[in-house]
Amino acid sequence: MATEIRVPTLGESVTEATIGKWFKKVGDAIATDEPLVELETDKVTVEVPAAAAGTLSEIAVKEGETVEVGALLGMISAGNGAKAAAPEPAKASTSEPKQDAVSQASAPTAASTVKQAAAETAKIAGDAGPIEARAMPPAPAAAKLLAESNLAVDQVSGSGKRGQVLKGDVLDAIARGAPSQPSETPKAPAPVAARAPSPADDASREERVRMTKLRQTIARRLKEAQSTAAMLTTFNEVDMSAVMALRTKYKDVFEKKHGVKLGFMGFFTKAVTHALKEIPSVNAEIDGTDIIFKNYAHIGVAVGTEKGLVVPVVRDADQMGIAEIEKEIGRLGVAARDGKLSVADMQGGTFTISNGGVYGSLMSTPILNAPQSGILGMHKIQERPVVVGGQIVIRPMMYLALSYDHRIVDGKEAVTFLVRVKESLEDPERLVLDL
Repeated sequence: MATEIRVPTLGESVTEATIGKWFKKVGDAIATDEPLVELETDKVTVEVPAAAAGTLSEIAVKEGETVEVGALLGMISAGNGAKAAAPEPAKASTSEPKQDAVSQASAPTAASTVKQAAAETAKIAGDAGPIEARAMPPAPAAAKLLAESNLAVDQVSGSGKRGQVLKGDVLDAIARGAPSQPSETPKAPAPVAARAPSPADDASREERVRMTKLRQTIARRLKEAQSTAAMLTTFNEVDMSAVMALRTKYKDVFEKKHGVKLGFMGFFTKAVTHALKEIPSVNAEIDGTDIIFKNYAHIGVAVGTEKGLVVPVVRDADQMGIAEIEKEIGRLGVAARDGKLSVADMQGGTFTISNGGVYGSLMSTPILNAPQSGILGMHKIQERPVVVGGQIVIRPMMYLALSYDHRIVDGKEAVTFLVRVKESLEDPERLVLDL
């Protein structure tokens, strides 16, 4: 008995995935729950396990192709793992027994099957034009976005199989400024400049690698954020002396009691949630002509992995203590590095914190994680001379950067938000006393 391998449900709003890698070849033995294929979505990477033991008898979709939820990926046949050989073409032989008359009459010959298929193809072509010219209907996620954006399918160029319009195509069309009314004549997209060929000496030393689905999504979303938001960045610096002293004093007892190390992210996340309560516009988003204020704080924490940047979310961080925040950040960090993040771990963020300081960054301007209106950039802690009480002293200082959407957040609000974060970190007792 054969078992089907199908694309599993990938989570809310995720309707398609790209085949990243097959771990098995046709004919390989398979154990139950053994990973078979890796799927790349625009949010996470998912491994599809075997539902039954047997032999991989068919691979229906090749690496690099895009599939929708529920699509057939392959087949597992029951067996002991012997190699599944492809059927050889029948050899003409006068010694082979002839089929009986009943079998010959009931089974169509290969020639008749081909003729019938050709006739059906000709009929379809006659009714609706050549098959190659008939595009597939848009993907479900694309159809929904088309309706929400008041776009017609013929206003978007499809990049899927047979010209199918995918969600990314619609997003690209919106970013290019596609007409908002179906009656308007769609503008032809600006031609993409072809890459100039490399000199022969350089070409032999270059390597062309296809972008992963995740990397394509990162590129598209970051460009969209720059194209749609009125993005601006404001800076400040924070004296980390108090936080570092508190951390040094209690890190051992903290780890012993809570089973997790006391880092800086817990303090920063708590300081951010306090500031968001005072400046709610930084925790809001624009929806058409409306502003949606979030009366909760789901804080995204940017994590760098081998496959790219991911932003898992600490949900309801405003209701957590520093120990709870550190535990959740630790769990999400391990899951991100191991490729075990679920779609639920990546959704719903209202504000993001990015820590470039772990890589040595002294200052940067982070890009918004749309549709959020604010992102805080942390940087390297570096001893610098500062003036305190009229005296020049050496203090561990960190530059902070807040990038925000100026359409919804005024300059005064952005500066006030960053000052509140600075005040909380320079006087961490405020975090404990909720001041």
